[in-house]
Amino acid sequence: MAATVGIVTAKLIRNAYEAALTMTAVLLCWGIALWLEGAAGLHTDVLVLAVALTLTLSSTQRTADTRRRLTALVLLPVTAGASIFLGRLIAAHYALGAAVYTAGMALAIWIRRYGPAATKAGTLLALPLVALLVVPGPALPAKAQSGLVTWGWSALVGALACGGVWLVQGLGDRFGPWRAEPDPGQPPRRSRLHPRPSTRMALQMAAGIAAAFVVGRLFFDDHWPWVVLTAYVAASGNRGRTDVLRKGVERLAGATVGTLLATGVAAIGVTGDTSVALMFAVLAVALWLRPLNYAYWAAGMTCALSLLLGWFGQDALHLLPTRLEGVAVGAVLSVVSAWWLLPVPRARRRQPVPGTTSPVS
Repeated sequence: MAATVGIVTAKLIRNAYEAALTMTAVLLCWGIALWLEGAAGLHTDVLVLAVALTLTLSSTQRTADTRRRLTALVLLPVTAGASIFLGRLIAAHYALGAAVYTAGMALAIWIRRYGPAATKAGTLLALPLVALLVVPGPALPAKAQSGLVTWGWSALVGALACGGVWLVQGLGDRFGPWRAEPDPGQPPRRSRLHPRPSTRMALQMAAGIAAAFVVGRLFFDDHWPWVVLTAYVAASGNRGRTDVLRKGVERLAGATVGTLLATGVAAIGVTGDTSVALMFAVLAVALWLRPLNYAYWAAGMTCALSLLLGWFGQDALHLLPTRLEGVAVGAVLSVVSAWWLLPVPRARRRQPVPGTTSPVS
C-alpha cells in the first residue's frame, strides 16, 4: 500500500512539473501576444490563438529532436495562416468549408501510413485545425467578429508558439530537476489489417466530423464547434470501439463537472481580469491531472472555455446546457462511426496501432 502511494505521489509531482513547464510557455506566449494586440491594434482572439497553439504544441515537442522542431517551425505557421482562410470559408460557405475541414483532418491521419516522420507532420497539420474550433470566432457575438486575426498574424503566432515552447522546455531540461524522457517510439511493423489502420482511422474520423458538421449546423446553429471538437477528440488516437466509447464517456463526464464549476463561477459574478486568471488556474490544474484520467482535462477545458466565452461577452451560464448537449452528440457520433464503419476486428484490437497518439486525446 505504501509503495503504491509513493508511486502515485511521485507521478503527481512529475505531472506538476510538466504542467508548470507548459503553463510557463502558455503565459509567455500569451504575454507577447497581448503586447502585439496593443501595438498592432489586433482583436483579442489573437490571445486565444496563441494559448491554443502553445497548449497543444507543448506535448508534441517535449521530446522532439532538431529535425522535428525545424519541421514544426515551417509547418505550424503555414497551417496556422491557412486555417484562418478556412475559418472564413466556413463562415461564408459552410458546406464547402466543412468539406475542406473534414478532408484536412482525414489527410492528417491518412499520411501516417508513410512512417513516423509523416505521423509527426500530420499532427502538426491538425493542430491549427483543432485551434480553429477552440478559438470562438463563429460563436462570438456579432459585434466581436469584425477585425479577427488575419492569416499573417496567425502565422506569426504559430512561430511564436514554437519559440516559446522550445525556450521554456530547453531551460527546464537544463536547469530543472527532470529532463524530458526519450520517446521510445514504435518499431516499424506491417499491419495485416485491410484496409490499413491509418486508412480506417481517417475514414472513421471523416465520417464522425462530417456528421458533426451537419448535426451541429442543424441543431446548434453557431455553436457547431462544440459538436465537431468532441467528435474529433473522441475519435483521435482510435484504438478500437472500446477506446472511442471510453473517451466519449470521459469527455461527457468531464464536461458535466466543468459545466457545474462554470455555473458556480458565473453565479458569483466573476468577470474581467479575474476570470482570465481563473481560466489559467483551471488549465494548470487540468494539465496536472490529465495523465491520470482524460475526464480531468475535459472538465478543465469545459470550465475554461465557458470562462473564455463569458470574457468575450457571451452569456456562458445560459449556454451551458447547450454545450453539454453538443458534447454528448459529438461523442455519440464518434462512437457510432468507430463501431459501424470499418471497425477493428475483436481478435486484433489489442495490437497497438502505429501512430495513434494525438496532442489533445
